[in-house]
Amino acid sequence: MISLKKLDRKWTIPLSILLCIGIMYVCTVTGIASIPFKDVNRILMHEFLHLDIDMEGISDGSVTIIRNVRLPRVVLGFLAGASLAVCGSGFQGIFKNPMADPFVLGVSSGAALGASIGIILQRWTTPLAFISAFLTITLVYNISKVGKKVPVATLLLSGIAVNQTLSAAMSVIMIMNKQSMDQIMFWTMGSLNGKGWDQILMILPYSILGILLLFTTCRELDIMLTGEDTAVQLGVNVEALKKKVLFASTLITAAVISVTGIIGFVGLVVPHVVRMITGPKHRILMPLSLVFGGTFLIICDTAARSIAAWEIPVGIITSLCGGPFFIYLLSRTKKGGGL
Repeated sequence: MISLKKLDRKWTIPLSILLCIGIMYVCTVTGIASIPFKDVNRILMHEFLHLDIDMEGISDGSVTIIRNVRLPRVVLGFLAGASLAVCGSGFQGIFKNPMADPFVLGVSSGAALGASIGIILQRWTTPLAFISAFLTITLVYNISKVGKKVPVATLLLSGIAVNQTLSAAMSVIMIMNKQSMDQIMFWTMGSLNGKGWDQILMILPYSILGILLLFTTCRELDIMLTGEDTAVQLGVNVEALKKKVLFASTLITAAVISVTGIIGFVGLVVPHVVRMITGPKHRILMPLSLVFGGTFLIICDTAARSIAAWEIPVGIITSLCGGPFFIYLLSRTKKGGGL
Protein backbone atom coordinates (compact mmCIF):
# COMPACT_ATOMS: atom_id res chain seq x y z
CA MET A 1 0.00 0.00 0.00
CA ILE A 2 1.20 3.47 -0.88
CA SER A 3 1.55 5.77 2.12
CA LEU A 4 1.98 9.49 2.63
CA LYS A 5 3.05 9.16 6.27
CA LYS A 6 6.61 10.15 5.44
CA LEU A 7 5.48 13.15 3.39
CA ASP A 8 4.41 16.54 4.66
CA ARG A 9 0.66 16.20 4.21
CA LYS A 10 0.06 19.94 4.24
CA TRP A 11 1.41 19.99 0.68
CA THR A 12 -0.71 17.10 -0.56
CA ILE A 13 -3.87 19.03 -1.42
CA PRO A 14 -2.12 22.14 -2.91
CA LEU A 15 0.11 19.97 -5.11
CA SER A 16 -2.90 17.92 -6.21
CA ILE A 17 -4.74 21.11 -7.16
CA LEU A 18 -1.76 22.33 -9.19
CA LEU A 19 -1.56 18.97 -10.95
CA CYS A 20 -5.28 19.13 -11.69
CA ILE A 21 -4.99 22.64 -13.16
CA GLY A 22 -2.14 21.46 -15.37
CA ILE A 23 -4.19 18.51 -16.61
CA MET A 24 -7.18 20.78 -17.26
CA TYR A 25 -4.96 22.99 -19.41
CA VAL A 26 -3.52 20.04 -21.36
CA CYS A 27 -7.01 18.62 -21.95
CA THR A 28 -8.23 22.02 -23.16
CA VAL A 29 -5.45 22.02 -25.74
CA THR A 30 -6.01 18.38 -26.74
CA GLY A 31 -8.54 17.47 -29.40
CA ILE A 32 -9.09 16.28 -32.93
CA ALA A 33 -8.95 19.86 -34.23
CA SER A 34 -5.32 20.94 -33.88
CA ILE A 35 -4.89 24.37 -32.27
CA PRO A 36 -1.33 25.49 -31.39
CA PHE A 37 -0.44 26.00 -27.72
CA LYS A 38 0.35 29.66 -28.25
CA ASP A 39 -3.03 30.26 -29.88
CA VAL A 40 -4.83 28.49 -27.01
CA ASN A 41 -2.94 30.67 -24.52
CA ARG A 42 -3.91 33.84 -26.38
CA ILE A 43 -7.55 32.78 -26.59
CA LEU A 44 -7.73 31.94 -22.87
CA MET A 45 -6.09 35.21 -21.85
CA HIS A 46 -8.29 37.27 -24.18
CA GLU A 47 -11.63 35.52 -23.63
CA PHE A 48 -11.48 34.63 -19.95
CA LEU A 49 -8.89 36.94 -18.36
CA HIS A 50 -10.03 39.82 -20.58
CA LEU A 51 -6.46 40.89 -21.27
CA ASP A 52 -5.64 43.10 -24.23
CA ILE A 53 -4.06 40.37 -26.38
CA ASP A 54 -3.40 40.56 -30.11
CA MET A 55 -5.72 37.96 -31.70
CA GLU A 56 -4.41 38.42 -35.23
CA GLY A 57 -3.98 35.15 -37.08
CA ILE A 58 -6.44 33.20 -34.86
CA SER A 59 -9.57 32.06 -36.68
CA ASP A 60 -13.05 32.53 -35.27
CA GLY A 61 -13.43 28.76 -35.43
CA SER A 62 -10.50 28.22 -33.06
CA VAL A 63 -11.93 30.75 -30.61
CA THR A 64 -15.33 29.05 -30.72
CA ILE A 65 -13.81 25.58 -30.18
CA ILE A 66 -11.90 26.70 -27.07
CA ARG A 67 -14.55 29.03 -25.64
CA ASN A 68 -17.73 27.08 -26.33
CA VAL A 69 -16.64 23.45 -26.72
CA ARG A 70 -13.43 22.35 -25.02
CA LEU A 71 -13.20 24.60 -21.96
CA PRO A 72 -16.83 24.14 -20.84
CA ARG A 73 -16.43 20.38 -21.28
CA VAL A 74 -13.29 20.39 -19.17
CA VAL A 75 -14.96 22.50 -16.46
CA LEU A 76 -18.12 20.36 -16.52
CA GLY A 77 -16.01 17.19 -16.43
CA PHE A 78 -14.18 18.43 -13.37
CA LEU A 79 -17.41 19.50 -11.65
CA ALA A 80 -19.19 16.22 -12.36
CA GLY A 81 -16.23 14.00 -11.46
CA ALA A 82 -15.44 15.95 -8.29
CA SER A 83 -19.08 15.84 -7.18
CA LEU A 84 -19.50 12.10 -7.76
CA ALA A 85 -16.20 11.30 -6.03
CA VAL A 86 -17.10 13.31 -2.92
CA CYS A 87 -20.48 11.54 -2.85
CA GLY A 88 -18.67 8.21 -3.09
CA SER A 89 -16.48 9.03 -0.10
CA GLY A 90 -19.60 9.98 1.87
CA PHE A 91 -21.45 6.79 0.95
CA GLN A 92 -18.44 4.61 1.71
CA GLY A 93 -18.11 6.30 5.09
CA ILE A 94 -21.74 5.94 6.06
CA PHE A 95 -21.94 2.31 4.88
CA LYS A 96 -18.45 1.48 6.19
CA ASN A 97 -17.94 -0.24 2.85
CA PRO A 98 -15.43 0.97 0.22
CA MET A 99 -17.43 -0.80 -2.50
CA ALA A 100 -20.36 1.61 -2.12
CA ASP A 101 -20.85 4.43 -4.60
CA PRO A 102 -23.41 7.19 -5.36
CA PHE A 103 -25.58 4.85 -7.44
CA VAL A 104 -25.89 2.08 -4.88
CA LEU A 105 -29.38 3.14 -3.71
CA GLY A 106 -30.97 3.27 -7.15
CA VAL A 107 -30.55 7.01 -7.70
CA SER A 108 -29.15 6.40 -11.19
CA SER A 109 -32.03 4.09 -12.18
CA GLY A 110 -34.53 6.61 -10.89
CA ALA A 111 -32.92 9.38 -12.91
CA ALA A 112 -32.73 7.15 -15.98
CA LEU A 113 -36.44 6.34 -15.73
CA GLY A 114 -37.32 10.02 -15.47
CA ALA A 115 -35.02 10.90 -18.36
CA SER A 116 -36.54 8.12 -20.47
CA ILE A 117 -40.00 9.57 -19.96
CA GLY A 118 -38.67 13.02 -20.83
CA ILE A 119 -37.01 11.74 -24.01
CA ILE A 120 -40.24 10.09 -25.12
CA LEU A 121 -42.21 13.27 -24.37
CA GLN A 122 -39.43 15.30 -26.05
CA ARG A 123 -39.43 17.78 -23.16
CA TRP A 124 -38.40 18.18 -19.51
CA THR A 125 -35.72 15.47 -19.69
CA THR A 126 -33.38 17.11 -17.16
CA PRO A 127 -36.08 18.14 -14.61
CA LEU A 128 -37.76 14.75 -14.80
CA ALA A 129 -34.44 12.96 -14.24
CA PHE A 130 -33.70 15.17 -11.23
CA ILE A 131 -37.16 14.76 -9.66
CA SER A 132 -37.25 11.02 -10.32
CA ALA A 133 -33.86 10.55 -8.62
CA PHE A 134 -35.12 12.30 -5.48
CA LEU A 135 -38.37 10.33 -5.46
CA THR A 136 -36.32 7.13 -5.70
CA ILE A 137 -34.15 7.88 -2.67
CA THR A 138 -37.27 8.91 -0.73
CA LEU A 139 -38.88 5.58 -1.57
CA VAL A 140 -35.77 3.60 -0.64
CA TYR A 141 -35.40 5.47 2.65
CA ASN A 142 -39.01 4.90 3.69
CA ILE A 143 -38.91 1.22 2.74
CA SER A 144 -35.77 0.79 4.87
CA LYS A 145 -37.05 2.65 7.90
CA VAL A 146 -37.59 0.53 11.00
CA GLY A 147 -39.23 2.71 13.62
CA LYS A 148 -37.02 5.80 13.83
CA LYS A 149 -33.92 4.01 12.59
CA VAL A 150 -32.63 3.07 9.14
CA PRO A 151 -30.36 0.00 9.29
CA VAL A 152 -27.56 0.25 6.76
CA ALA A 153 -27.98 -3.34 5.57
CA THR A 154 -31.70 -2.82 4.99
CA LEU A 155 -30.97 0.42 3.16
CA LEU A 156 -28.58 -1.36 0.80
CA LEU A 157 -30.97 -4.23 0.13
CA SER A 158 -33.86 -1.81 -0.48
CA GLY A 159 -31.70 0.17 -2.85
CA ILE A 160 -30.79 -2.95 -4.83
CA ALA A 161 -34.45 -4.03 -5.05
CA VAL A 162 -35.69 -0.62 -6.15
CA ASN A 163 -32.78 -0.27 -8.57
CA GLN A 164 -33.68 -3.54 -10.32
CA THR A 165 -37.38 -2.66 -10.40
CA LEU A 166 -36.79 0.73 -11.98
CA SER A 167 -34.32 -0.74 -14.49
CA ALA A 168 -36.98 -3.26 -15.52
CA ALA A 169 -39.55 -0.46 -15.85
CA MET A 170 -37.16 1.49 -18.08
CA SER A 171 -36.62 -1.59 -20.25
CA VAL A 172 -40.37 -1.93 -20.72
CA ILE A 173 -40.61 1.74 -21.70
CA MET A 174 -37.82 1.28 -24.25
CA ILE A 175 -39.49 -1.77 -25.78
CA MET A 176 -42.78 0.10 -26.07
CA ASN A 177 -41.10 3.15 -27.62
CA LYS A 178 -38.54 1.71 -30.04
CA GLN A 179 -38.25 5.01 -31.90
CA SER A 180 -36.67 6.54 -28.79
CA MET A 181 -34.57 3.52 -27.80
CA ASP A 182 -31.29 4.73 -29.30
CA GLN A 183 -31.59 8.12 -27.62
CA ILE A 184 -32.39 6.56 -24.25
CA MET A 185 -29.51 4.11 -24.56
CA PHE A 186 -27.08 6.92 -25.40
CA TRP A 187 -28.29 8.90 -22.37
CA THR A 188 -27.68 5.96 -20.04
CA MET A 189 -24.08 5.69 -21.30
CA GLY A 190 -23.24 9.16 -20.01
CA SER A 191 -21.73 11.91 -22.10
CA LEU A 192 -20.51 15.51 -21.88
CA ASN A 193 -21.01 16.02 -25.60
CA GLY A 194 -23.05 19.09 -26.47
CA LYS A 195 -22.93 20.43 -22.93
CA GLY A 196 -21.81 23.98 -22.22
CA TRP A 197 -21.82 26.83 -19.74
CA ASP A 198 -25.61 26.63 -19.22
CA GLN A 199 -25.32 23.07 -17.92
CA ILE A 200 -22.43 24.06 -15.65
CA LEU A 201 -24.53 26.82 -14.11
CA MET A 202 -27.40 24.35 -13.73
CA ILE A 203 -25.31 21.89 -11.71
CA LEU A 204 -23.07 24.32 -9.82
CA PRO A 205 -25.37 25.47 -6.98
CA TYR A 206 -26.47 21.92 -6.15
CA SER A 207 -22.90 20.62 -6.21
CA ILE A 208 -21.58 23.43 -4.01
CA LEU A 209 -24.38 23.03 -1.46
CA GLY A 210 -24.08 19.23 -1.37
CA ILE A 211 -20.28 19.22 -1.15
CA LEU A 212 -20.28 21.77 1.66
CA LEU A 213 -22.81 19.67 3.57
CA LEU A 214 -20.69 16.55 3.12
CA PHE A 215 -17.55 18.37 4.25
CA THR A 216 -19.30 19.21 7.54
CA THR A 217 -19.73 15.47 8.23
CA CYS A 218 -16.03 14.56 8.17
CA ARG A 219 -15.60 14.25 11.95
CA GLU A 220 -18.80 12.21 12.38
CA LEU A 221 -17.91 9.90 9.49
CA ASP A 222 -14.50 9.26 11.06
CA ILE A 223 -16.23 8.25 14.29
CA MET A 224 -18.73 6.09 12.35
CA LEU A 225 -15.83 3.92 11.20
CA THR A 226 -15.66 2.57 14.76
CA GLY A 227 -19.24 1.30 14.50
CA GLU A 228 -22.69 2.79 15.06
CA ASP A 229 -22.92 1.82 18.74
CA THR A 230 -19.58 3.42 19.53
CA ALA A 231 -20.52 6.50 17.53
CA VAL A 232 -23.73 6.89 19.51
CA GLN A 233 -21.78 6.62 22.78
CA LEU A 234 -19.41 9.33 21.54
CA GLY A 235 -22.31 11.71 20.92
CA VAL A 236 -22.94 11.25 17.18
CA ASN A 237 -26.56 11.44 16.07
CA VAL A 238 -26.22 8.52 13.68
CA GLU A 239 -29.68 8.74 12.11
CA ALA A 240 -29.36 12.47 11.51
CA LEU A 241 -25.95 11.86 9.97
CA LYS A 242 -27.39 9.24 7.60
CA LYS A 243 -30.12 11.66 6.51
CA LYS A 244 -27.59 14.42 5.95
CA VAL A 245 -25.26 12.26 3.86
CA LEU A 246 -28.12 10.74 1.87
CA PHE A 247 -29.69 14.14 1.17
CA ALA A 248 -26.43 15.82 0.16
CA SER A 249 -25.27 12.89 -1.98
CA THR A 250 -28.63 12.54 -3.69
CA LEU A 251 -28.81 16.28 -4.35
CA ILE A 252 -25.40 16.19 -6.04
CA THR A 253 -25.86 12.91 -7.91
CA ALA A 254 -29.33 13.82 -9.17
CA ALA A 255 -28.10 17.20 -10.45
CA VAL A 256 -25.06 15.71 -12.18
CA ILE A 257 -26.64 12.73 -13.89
CA SER A 258 -29.73 14.70 -14.91
CA VAL A 259 -27.36 16.67 -17.16
CA THR A 260 -24.62 14.19 -18.08
CA GLY A 261 -26.46 10.87 -17.97
CA ILE A 262 -25.13 7.93 -15.99
CA ILE A 263 -21.36 8.07 -15.48
CA GLY A 264 -20.48 5.11 -13.32
CA PHE A 265 -17.52 4.00 -11.21
CA VAL A 266 -16.12 7.51 -10.51
CA GLY A 267 -17.61 7.46 -7.02
CA LEU A 268 -16.36 3.92 -6.43
CA VAL A 269 -12.83 4.01 -7.80
CA VAL A 270 -11.57 7.47 -6.85
CA PRO A 271 -12.37 7.51 -3.09
CA HIS A 272 -10.98 4.02 -2.70
CA VAL A 273 -7.72 4.89 -4.43
CA VAL A 274 -7.40 8.06 -2.34
CA ARG A 275 -8.10 6.06 0.82
CA MET A 276 -5.34 3.61 -0.10
CA ILE A 277 -2.94 6.54 -0.45
CA THR A 278 -3.90 8.82 2.45
CA GLY A 279 -5.81 6.67 4.90
CA PRO A 280 -9.44 6.88 6.05
CA LYS A 281 -9.57 10.37 7.61
CA HIS A 282 -12.36 12.19 5.78
CA ARG A 283 -10.95 15.71 6.25
CA ILE A 284 -8.19 14.65 3.84
CA LEU A 285 -10.11 11.97 1.95
CA MET A 286 -12.96 14.20 0.78
CA PRO A 287 -10.93 17.16 -0.58
CA LEU A 288 -8.52 14.84 -2.37
CA SER A 289 -11.42 12.77 -3.74
CA LEU A 290 -12.85 16.02 -5.08
CA VAL A 291 -9.62 16.94 -6.88
CA PHE A 292 -8.82 13.42 -8.13
CA GLY A 293 -12.41 12.72 -9.15
CA GLY A 294 -12.54 15.85 -11.29
CA THR A 295 -9.15 15.08 -12.80
CA PHE A 296 -10.09 11.46 -13.53
CA LEU A 297 -13.27 12.40 -15.40
CA ILE A 298 -11.51 15.15 -17.37
CA ILE A 299 -8.92 12.62 -18.57
CA CYS A 300 -11.62 10.07 -19.43
CA ASP A 301 -13.67 12.63 -21.36
CA THR A 302 -10.61 13.87 -23.26
CA ALA A 303 -9.90 10.28 -24.26
CA ALA A 304 -13.56 9.82 -25.24
CA ARG A 305 -13.47 12.76 -27.67
CA SER A 306 -9.91 12.31 -28.95
CA ILE A 307 -9.03 8.65 -29.46
CA ALA A 308 -11.40 8.10 -32.40
CA ALA A 309 -12.96 10.08 -35.23
CA TRP A 310 -16.35 9.63 -33.53
CA GLU A 311 -17.26 10.43 -29.94
CA ILE A 312 -17.30 7.63 -27.37
CA PRO A 313 -19.67 8.16 -24.42
CA VAL A 314 -17.51 8.94 -21.40
CA GLY A 315 -19.48 6.49 -19.27
CA ILE A 316 -17.99 3.68 -21.36
CA ILE A 317 -14.46 4.92 -20.66
CA THR A 318 -15.06 5.19 -16.89
CA SER A 319 -16.60 1.71 -16.88
CA LEU A 320 -13.61 0.28 -18.75
CA CYS A 321 -11.42 1.73 -15.98
CA GLY A 322 -13.76 0.96 -13.08
CA GLY A 323 -14.81 -2.56 -14.03
CA PRO A 324 -11.34 -4.11 -13.75
CA PHE A 325 -10.74 -2.16 -10.54
CA PHE A 326 -13.96 -3.57 -9.08
CA ILE A 327 -12.74 -7.09 -9.95
CA TYR A 328 -9.43 -6.23 -8.25
CA LEU A 329 -11.30 -5.29 -5.06
CA LEU A 330 -13.17 -8.59 -5.12
CA SER A 331 -9.95 -10.55 -5.63
CA ARG A 332 -8.38 -8.80 -2.64
CA THR A 333 -11.37 -9.78 -0.53
CA LYS A 334 -11.12 -13.43 -1.62
CA LYS A 335 -7.44 -13.50 -0.68
CA GLY A 336 -8.21 -12.06 2.73
CA GLY A 337 -6.43 -8.81 1.95
CA GLY A 338 -9.36 -6.71 3.05
CA LEU A 339 -10.63 -3.59 1.37
